[in-house]
Amino acid sequence: MQHRALGTQGLTVSAIGYGTMGLTMAYGPGDEAEGRATIRRARELGVDFFDTAELYGWGTGSNETLLGEAVKDFRDEVVIATKFGFDLSDVQNGFGLNSRPENIRKVADNSLRYLGTDHLDVLYQHRVDPDVPIEEVAGTVKELIDAGKVKYFGLSEAGPETIRRAHAVQPVSVLQTEYSLFERDVEQLFPVLEELGIGFVAYSPLGRGFITGNAKPAGSYDETDMRNVDPRWQSGNFEKNVAAVDRLGELAKSKSVTVPQLALAWILHQKDYIVPIPGSRARSRVEENIGAADVQLTDADLAQIKEILPTGGFGARYADLPEWV
Repeated sequence: MQHRALGTQGLTVSAIGYGTMGLTMAYGPGDEAEGRATIRRARELGVDFFDTAELYGWGTGSNETLLGEAVKDFRDEVVIATKFGFDLSDVQNGFGLNSRPENIRKVADNSLRYLGTDHLDVLYQHRVDPDVPIEEVAGTVKELIDAGKVKYFGLSEAGPETIRRAHAVQPVSVLQTEYSLFERDVEQLFPVLEELGIGFVAYSPLGRGFITGNAKPAGSYDETDMRNVDPRWQSGNFEKNVAAVDRLGELAKSKSVTVPQLALAWILHQKDYIVPIPGSRARSRVEENIGAADVQLTDADLAQIKEILPTGGFGARYADLPEWV
């Protein structure tokens, strides 16, 4: 497995990581035993970058605990990233944002306990909290870094001003935001990342599974599955996206690779500081995804992909898009 540098503070990870969100939320009921086995299989194949968050366990620690149990035998060989930033005190009635310093410290200590580790390799602010100055957030994470509880600071879904202000207090190693053949908006932030020496982690790099070629129309999934309300799965957009994936499939077949491998390889070819973190509940899918690291795309391939999806997929990634500031 190739490795890539994320930022200029020393963080280096496998070119393809693994996102654990889908093991416990957003895509219907999961199988924790299979989830642990899938994580271990990813490590066997060279993945050393695993992404979790407080939110993924709805404040119970279930996602972080699952990951911690899966990697306990090789904890020192992997990089674990987790996140703070939500108020999960009453999730049955919804949740808001909370990046107040006392909550950051509490979440970090909880994550250490759930993961069964003495340090968090990367600690992200999951979403920007407009009620807490980003300087306070960065300063609190800096305290955790100075105390040895955290190694690197990350932001998620943050805009250029927020990134600059945070970076001035505590160097930001990595920004995480959705990025795939279907979702390109974050490319506008790449010049800022390059200027400041910040790496980029692409979540949902397979378009929340649409690019796997197994998409079904909205309403066809478990009632807890977010794809039922995702605009890209709605009538009108859905059919256009299926047609685009079919065309990608023709190109993939000509190269003897799968569409997910083609899509992940496309991300890896964009910038050398980008690492995608596809998530999967199946070991076979992980094996397939990791194969993308060895796929070479020619200029002609990239041009054909651009012709198929010049600016991304059809339909926004959220019904209410976050505003980057």
